Amino acid sequence: MPDVHIENPRTRRWGILVLPNFPMLAYSSLIEPLRAANTVTGLPLYEWTTVSPFGRIPKSSSGLGIVVDSVAEDAPSVDRLVVVSGVDAHEYNSQPAYSWIRRELRRGAAIGAVSDGAFFLARAGLLDGYRCTLHWRVQSSFREAFPHIECSRDLFVIDRDRFSAAGGVSTLDMMLAIIEADYGPDLALAVSEWFLHSRIRTADQPELLSIRLRTGVRDGRVLQTIVDMEQNVEEPLSAEDLADRVGVSVDTLERAFKRAVGQTTMHYYRSLRFRRARDLLEGSGLRISEIAVACGFSDSSSFARAYRAQFGVSPRQYRQRMLDRSKAAR
Repeated sequence: MPDVHIENPRTRRWGILVLPNFPMLAYSSLIEPLRAANTVTGLPLYEWTTVSPFGRIPKSSSGLGIVVDSVAEDAPSVDRLVVVSGVDAHEYNSQPAYSWIRRELRRGAAIGAVSDGAFFLARAGLLDGYRCTLHWRVQSSFREAFPHIECSRDLFVIDRDRFSAAGGVSTLDMMLAIIEADYGPDLALAVSEWFLHSRIRTADQPELLSIRLRTGVRDGRVLQTIVDMEQNVEEPLSAEDLADRVGVSVDTLERAFKRAVGQTTMHYYRSLRFRRARDLLEGSGLRISEIAVACGFSDSSSFARAYRAQFGVSPRQYRQRMLDRSKAAR
């Protein structure tokens, strides 16, 4: 562990706004690096306070509750304020919380979000004109809901006085970058080593594993075809278009795809569109008709029939089931 010398140390105060069903890993990855920085240096470099807009003991996505320090109406002044939320962030609206955030912005605080917390900020216009990132599973939902906001696939984004991380361990990477900006690379490295985090990842490393790692596919033609499918969900490409893009015949691509994936190209493509639809139903407030269009269906009726045939329930029933499950977990 490097010898860390801090010139002109000052205490920086963090406010952590915890929404219901927050991911515990992202929450811990915010607080623990701050604690470690204090421990490594023996200095009170950071203080933090936890705040909830909806009561004193919010529950995490794993069912564990935490006791917060204050509710939004009584939240203190901070230097940085970050929202932690799970997949249902789009459901929440708290004027006391928004008032606190805007007050801190006026005082010069930086604000941010981890996991899906960008939804909460975007709803109030607090990300207009800024880049952000959030968990890969809800990025398509976010882009549909807020097309004017640039949503990055980076692990984390620091854009002037806004910062965001995609969640999970990418939160730790973001915190290390912030600690480095505050007190230098030696402290960031020391905190990284404290957590046996052997390599500090940069922001622009891809959030998702490569398609090769996700699917086990090694055929370059098939890999490129999957990329083309993922980038063309709203207006699906034909089998001929997919084959043309990789410079082979439809039959050649079909054989290669079935050998690599075990499915036909169109069956895989359709399943991908259904997965996108399911993510939008769970993670966005879009109307069923809007989700139908976003997933390449001509209208909501054909989408509903196809969805029921695939999953045994209608899109509306599936969304209600997810809402009921989310409420039961609070």
